[in-house]
Amino acid sequence: MKLARYGAPGHERPALLDAQGTPRDLSGIVDDIAGDVLTSAGLARLAAIDPATLPALPAGQRIGPAVGRVGKMICVGLNFRDHAAESNLPLPTQPILFMKATTAICGPNDDVVIPYGSVKTDWEVELGVVIGDVARHVPLEKALDHVAGYVLINDLSEREFQLEHGGQWVKGKSCDTFGPIGPFLATKEEIADPQALGMWLTVNGHRYQNGTSAEMVFGVAHLVSYISRYMTLMPGDVISTGTPAGVGLGQTPPTYLQPGDVIELGIDGLGTQRQRTVAWGAVE
Repeated sequence: MKLARYGAPGHERPALLDAQGTPRDLSGIVDDIAGDVLTSAGLARLAAIDPATLPALPAGQRIGPAVGRVGKMICVGLNFRDHAAESNLPLPTQPILFMKATTAICGPNDDVVIPYGSVKTDWEVELGVVIGDVARHVPLEKALDHVAGYVLINDLSEREFQLEHGGQWVKGKSCDTFGPIGPFLATKEEIADPQALGMWLTVNGHRYQNGTSAEMVFGVAHLVSYISRYMTLMPGDVISTGTPAGVGLGQTPPTYLQPGDVIELGIDGLGTQRQRTVAWGAVE
């Protein structure tokens, strides 16, 4: 099952994609793709619906973030072997966790704003894990039972803010529009193996990232179990699981985004995104 959200920012309507990819309006059944709708019981209710009984949404609408009202967005650093190598850093012995402010979340094809004063805005294609049932001290063998599904994420980063402004990474990760999510949420039965997904990203048509989730140091089940030791994971929380090699920081010389660039990215089974970068102050 594929779930999505369509409409203007703050006014998105929940949708179920039918077999042809047509968005079918769920707003008469649920208020959003969020919270308890993403639990096992909530998803079972949606799975029982015949999409043909739902009205089609009008074509051409903006695609919103695939998950609404995200409570926490937890990111994992240096979680791909090839990315750690290009960063000249050792593989972590435990997952490196940081938070991305939920105000960074935007639609998969919305413009990305280069922040005020930025000179090192970077890209990162990532597999997102959406929590379904509450997870607290979950054993590894039961971790995937708490997953609602998976999403495509661009974990944009401002490297100067992240690495040169002191303190935690969160400052370089949380700028507005630095968290495109979608175009849809694929429930977990759609993805046979989250550790066998091709991942790619291009800037202006040049492919910089061409990897696979098999390169993860810590897989999805490990991350859900591990994070649930330190904080309760709630329905609709999102874990962004790390990026493969090919980020701008890892280029020789480093290469960063400029206004007018076009970023395109995708993950097997999770669709694609396309963002245009704009200068700070060019949008409201």
